[in-house]
Order: sequence, then C-alpha cells, then structure tokens
Amino acid sequence: MTNKYFWLLTSWLISQPASASIIEYFREEDGHTNWQYVANWSSGILIVLLSITVLTLFFSRRQAHLANKALEAIRQELEERVRERTATLDESNRLLQEANQLLQGEIAQHRETANRLRNSESYIRDILSSMPLMLIGLTSDGLITQWNRRAEEITGIPATKALGTNLWQTYPTITLSQQQVKRSLQEKKPLTIKHSQRGQYHFDITIYPLREQAETGAVILVDDVTQHILAANMLIQRDKMSSMGELAATMAHDINPPLHQILTDVQTVKEALQLQPPSSVETITQLMDEADANGKQALAIIQNLLDFARSRGGERHQASIIDIIEHSLQLAKDVLSVPSGLHFRDISIERHYNQNLPDIPCYATELQQVFLSLFRHACHALGQVQKAGHTPIIRIQVMVCYDMLWIKVQHNGVGITNEEQQYIFEPFFTHTPGKAEDYDAGKRLSFSHFIITEQHQGQLAVTSDLNVGTTFHLQLPLT
Repeated sequence: MTNKYFWLLTSWLISQPASASIIEYFREEDGHTNWQYVANWSSGILIVLLSITVLTLFFSRRQAHLANKALEAIRQELEERVRERTATLDESNRLLQEANQLLQGEIAQHRETANRLRNSESYIRDILSSMPLMLIGLTSDGLITQWNRRAEEITGIPATKALGTNLWQTYPTITLSQQQVKRSLQEKKPLTIKHSQRGQYHFDITIYPLREQAETGAVILVDDVTQHILAANMLIQRDKMSSMGELAATMAHDINPPLHQILTDVQTVKEALQLQPPSSVETITQLMDEADANGKQALAIIQNLLDFARSRGGERHQASIIDIIEHSLQLAKDVLSVPSGLHFRDISIERHYNQNLPDIPCYATELQQVFLSLFRHACHALGQVQKAGHTPIIRIQVMVCYDMLWIKVQHNGVGITNEEQQYIFEPFFTHTPGKAEDYDAGKRLSFSHFIITEQHQGQLAVTSDLNVGTTFHLQLPLT
C-alpha cells in the first residue's frame, strides 16, 4: 500500500502541470525564479520520499521477518508433525510386527494344541480299548456311542457293528434294564448293581450319568470281580477263624481257673472224706460251696460265649452304653480273677457318666465282649502291683464330644511298655514275638480292636505309663 502512494506522489511531482505550477510558486515579483527555494523544497521532498521509502522498507522487512517467523513456525510444526507421523508409523510397524509374531506364535501353539489333542484322543482311545473293564457309552435313547475292546471280547460283537445301535437289541443278554439306566439319568447320580452267580462269577455294573454335555447319556462299566470276591471271602474266612480262635483262647483262659479250682476242691473233698472223721462236715460243705461257685463262674463264661455266638450277623440296634458297661462290670465280677488272688469284685470302680447320654446303634454283645476284655486286662495289670496299701481302682468315664461318644477306661495297675503299646492290638500279641508259648490271653486286645474299628467304625487307642497306669480310649459314632 505504501509503495502505491509513493509512486503516485512521484508521478504527480514529475508531471509538467505540476512542475509548472510549483515553479510558478517559487518566482519572485520581478519574475526571477528563486532556485534556492526550489532546491530546498526539492531536498525536503526527497527527504520525505526517502523517509517514506525507509519506512516502507522497514515495515516491509518487518512483515517479511514476521512472515519468515510464521513460515519457520509452520515449518517446525510440519517437521514435528512429520516426526510424530513417522514415530506413529514406526510404532505401528513395531506393533504390527509384534502382532505378526504373536499370531505366528498362536498359530504354532494352535498347531501344537491340535497335535496334543489328537495325541490325547488317541491316548484316551487306547486307554478305553485297553481297560480290563467292559465299557459301554450310551445316549439317553439307548444308542451305543462307546464299545471298547473288552466289550468286543465278552460279547463277540465288533465295535463297527455295535456303534450307533440300540444296546438291548444288539446285546439282549446284558443283565441291565433300560429302567435302571433311566433312573440313574433322572437322579443324576451313579448307580451300582451287583450281579453274581454264587460260586461261578461276580460282576459289578456301574452306571455313570454324563454331566455338562451337549447330549445327555451315560457310561456303563461292567467289572468282573470274581477273583477279587473269592480272595476277599478267603480273607474274611481267615479273619473269622482268627477271631474265633482268639475268642476261644480267651474263653479257655477264663474258664480254666474255675474248672481247675473245681477239680482241686473235688479232690480235696475226696481226701477229706477218706481221712477225716464224719465230724468234719463243715469243712466239706465249705469246699463244696467253693466248687459250686466256681462251677457257676464257668457256666457264666460259657453262657456269655453262647450269647456272643448267637449275636453274630445281626443288625445294629439302639442301646445304652451305660447299660452295656454295667452289664459287663457285673459279668466281670462273676468270671474275672487272676493267679495273684485278685478278684475283679475286689477292685474299686469309679464311674463318671455324663447326664442324658444318647443311645447309639451298636452290637451290644460285641461291645460287652470289648469291655470284658478291657476289664480283664486291667485286672491282670492291677494284680501285678506289689505296693503295700495299694488300692486297685478302675475309672470309667463316658461323655459326648461333637458327633462321637468318648469312653475312657483307666486303671492304676502296672503300665504297658512302649513296645507293648505298639503290638497290643495285633493278633496273637505276646511278650516274646514269634513264641506261641508266651501267648497271654489277658493281654489280647486285637479282637476288641476289630470290633470297635471294623464293626462300629470307631477308634480304640491306649496311653500308658509303667508307674502310673493305663488308659484305654474308645470313640463310637453316635449315628
């Protein structure tokens, strides 16, 4: 804009009319031109023009400088944007490379997983084929989905013909009904069926309902347990013989003293009749009374044995543990004595029974046999004490703790060594292992342990100190 005005002014000044008018302005009255004024005026005009030019150049330079700064800022911004875009592209390329690497890793992992899955499927098929059990997979409609090698061997039907067919049409002799399979599926829990022909074969058939599957169904396992049952029966018979042998030895141990005393009393009576005059009737009567008492003691022992034999194989019945203990105490008073001369009726019994004890499901006669064995063991230990003024005591404590009935039988007789504690519940326990002649029926508690742990699912333990005494701990479930 300034350049435009400058050139307009210059054009006006150099035009002739303007020049003439200006020259006329500087003429004197006499018609002479005052050139000094003209020179001064021209110089001023030039100075003004030069000033305008300088200002014009200054502002132009300033505008150019501002424009350059703006351009520099724009350039820097563009460079910054280029750098950012370049960094973004580099980061994108890096992320893309990482994504490609991850994708390649996932592809490799997927391939490895697929290989493992195929190997697992092959492994599972081999397991199912190699199982010694007959395995049959069924849908809810009874169609066969699995038929392993054992099933082929037992039925003679190949898997190619069995798969996809109805089980009861393909194998009608199977000892399993459709109602049993449906019941297992409806109840959603396994169902086990025992099938046996006594003396020939035994099978366990188990139905497992499938869960969390797209299609409902079941797996049937048919296990031939014939050899297992025969071996178990043999062990049971062996245990029975061992138990009856222990019971017979224990009863013989109890019966022997009163019978021996009876024979001794009878022999004494015979000798008294031969050597003594008839006036010795009182002595003979006393001997006969002792023989009668010992005979009744032997009869009580035999009756207890018969009661125990009759109780075998029955069902559990609710009974009061206090009644069982008291009955055992009464029986012990009638039958228990030791060679040292201590009779069970001479032992002080301390009872600590909790109030309102519940009845428990049990075999009362078997538990009576357990307590009788514990009392016999206590009587033997108490009879070995040689301390003067010693009072034989048996403490019996019964209480309920959580869902168990706790019973403690404690005595202050001679304790049990640590070695004896390890073997006291073992069959045919003796002081000298391996020597049957050292067998002591008074220390035999393996049968009692069997009755508590196996028949009643309880616990029987012992704690003892040689100088203090012994405590037997029994736990019996309330239900």
